[in-house]
Amino acid sequence: MTAGADSTVEEVPGVLATPLPAAQRTWLLLGIGFPVLIINFAAPYLQLIALPLVFFLKNRLHQSPDQVALFAFVAAAPTYLGGFFGFVRDRWNPFGRGDRGYLVVFGLACVAGYAALAFAPPTYAVLLIGGLFVGIFLQFVSAAVSGIATAIGRRHAMSGQMSTGMNTAIIVPAVACGWLGGLLADSIEGLPAGQALRPVFLIGAALMVLVCAFGAFGPKRIYEDGRTEPEAISPGRDFIRLLKYWPIYPALLIQLLWQFAPGAGIAMQFHLSNDIHASGAQVGLFYTIFYVGFIPMYGVYGWLARRVALRPLVWIGGVLAVPQMASLLFIHSPTGALWAAVPMGLLGGIGQAAFTDLTIRSSPKGLEGTMIMLFLALYWIALRGGDLWGADLYQHHGGFNATLWATIAVYAAILLVIPFVPKRITAGHDA
Repeated sequence: MTAGADSTVEEVPGVLATPLPAAQRTWLLLGIGFPVLIINFAAPYLQLIALPLVFFLKNRLHQSPDQVALFAFVAAAPTYLGGFFGFVRDRWNPFGRGDRGYLVVFGLACVAGYAALAFAPPTYAVLLIGGLFVGIFLQFVSAAVSGIATAIGRRHAMSGQMSTGMNTAIIVPAVACGWLGGLLADSIEGLPAGQALRPVFLIGAALMVLVCAFGAFGPKRIYEDGRTEPEAISPGRDFIRLLKYWPIYPALLIQLLWQFAPGAGIAMQFHLSNDIHASGAQVGLFYTIFYVGFIPMYGVYGWLARRVALRPLVWIGGVLAVPQMASLLFIHSPTGALWAAVPMGLLGGIGQAAFTDLTIRSSPKGLEGTMIMLFLALYWIALRGGDLWGADLYQHHGGFNATLWATIAVYAAILLVIPFVPKRITAGHDA
């Protein structure tokens, strides 16, 4: 397949894909990457905002680990309902402005929420309720941005490149925010309790102003190419159409298995700090190295996606995922853990990009926002579920190695699901 501005190709069933020249593809990827990047810095449940908040709860409000964990679980609740927000985006056109309306209206709501938190009394209840409201508003913004990205990826036969762009825009804040959030947490320690979180929330508000500006003044081409129209005449019929569309199920099940890692969350943090006596800085560095390892593999995937059909890439990603955490079976020191983080990131990059690519292609036409938000919701659901099982295994059923073997077994189950992915979804490569 050649990439010409006037050529078309049926890349995804039911969607007439129009390949674009490289310069236009790059411009679209960079354009949609900007709001994705900002959202992943500004989210109240991610590290730039969440890490100083956790230290405030612990040090100023003297909350127990259980209370802090409950706060984190409840504060992230809007993400568990991502599919609902995506469905609203696909069906509702606020003020006739489409996705621009979502970014401006709900972006401003986020700004107002953060500003209110900055000057409100920082009690446990106020912080929790305020964080919930900001999280709800942010899900509408995220649904619009993610829906645009999915629609553009399908429309221009660049789902693999869009997967690379989106995952890179998500992983960069993950790499940076552990360090930045730690610096921010340290910088507010000397402030009075009533003012300590004010700089944190004002930073969140300022970031969301950028999202609003992108909604109001962002490139017209992005919103036109990312526009989707409902396929059914009523929300009920669209919902039934979603349930009957078989390709969504293998893609979402793969995502659920991929993110359900009992050995990757709380169990790993306890193992690193308690069992091999890594310092807090070394634990942070471990995760930084791990996340950085994904980035070059995203670049490799973006190159492969234009030359190799999706099906073998999904198989490659699945096979590489199985031993991703195996190196941790052989480490007994903080230095060894840092070295183990390198292959972990490299082995996971292709799978993450391929499974995102598969999700973009598996979206029913007109429900792109719903599908990608279900995909993101399953990340949080699986993450928290994996943490619960991993903590139980670590404490009561065999220690950290038991969590690793459980994770390897869950990842191996991905290979049992791939054969059920319809071949027509994974045929062909990017333009």
